[in-house]
Amino acid sequence: MYGTPHRRLAVRTGAGVAALAATALAGCSSDPPSLLTGKVIEVGVKRDQPGTSFSPFAGEFEGFDVKVARELLSSVGVKDPSFEGILSKHRASVLQKGHVQFVAATFSINQERMAPKGEMEGAENLDFVGPYAATKQGFLVRKDESARYKHLRDFRGKVVCVWEGTTSGSALDEIKETYGITTVTEMDAAQCVNKLRAEETEAVDAVSTDQLILYGFMEEHPELAVASGVTFGADNRYGVAMKKGYREDCKKLQRALVDYVNSNDWEADFLLELGSVPREIRKKAKPQVADIENLSCRDEPGIKQVG
Repeated sequence: MYGTPHRRLAVRTGAGVAALAATALAGCSSDPPSLLTGKVIEVGVKRDQPGTSFSPFAGEFEGFDVKVARELLSSVGVKDPSFEGILSKHRASVLQKGHVQFVAATFSINQERMAPKGEMEGAENLDFVGPYAATKQGFLVRKDESARYKHLRDFRGKVVCVWEGTTSGSALDEIKETYGITTVTEMDAAQCVNKLRAEETEAVDAVSTDQLILYGFMEEHPELAVASGVTFGADNRYGVAMKKGYREDCKKLQRALVDYVNSNDWEADFLLELGSVPREIRKKAKPQVADIENLSCRDEPGIKQVG
């Protein structure tokens, strides 16, 4: 009924070999462990952008980027992520070095950032989940001067501030000669805004970046205003970034984002954090499911989806 001792030994030996083989295969697997199962999940965010990503007190973060990150991570089982303030110019490097697992910091999705390492010059080898919002680039000016800015040509001879590590500077470079704009570059958003608020010899006439960011600053500083109707460049589409190699994690977060956008929560959170954004701009900011499909977890926008 139970077989001979020799037979039982053979069965046990065979099972042991199979188990050892499975263990060896698992140890040699090229699949990295999930980013979502660590004891502490760290998310890089901005600390100086009211409305989108801001730290009003040490160790505390709020804003739409933070809301989105919390919502998506909670949907895949991460209930208490840790947030770390980072500079724009460090968003890719903190991911590649493993200092944080995700970045949600008004990080625009583009070909260079999502391209695999070595595929093109400047490739940053990142995967994105997004867009979770989209916006044009515009200008922030002093409120008492805002009526004079109706067109790009009204910025002729003006000094405009941008900061390091963003697409805003390169977008402005493409038009500044045409419209006679002078640019200065600072380390972060706060320095640019402080220069705009100052009325000194080193002050600037405007700050230029994504409109959603500018409306956050306008709400924080009532003496400033977004130049109404003055926009330029392609849409900036924000994504939650991670380094490549975790495509299954990326897909889980993509599904969570689709659910979030299709619910009432996206608009409720947007209104809570960016309530000063005009309705028409808010409508354009909300992503479509097709946009999320075309830009999430890919090596090229809307073309190649690996894994």
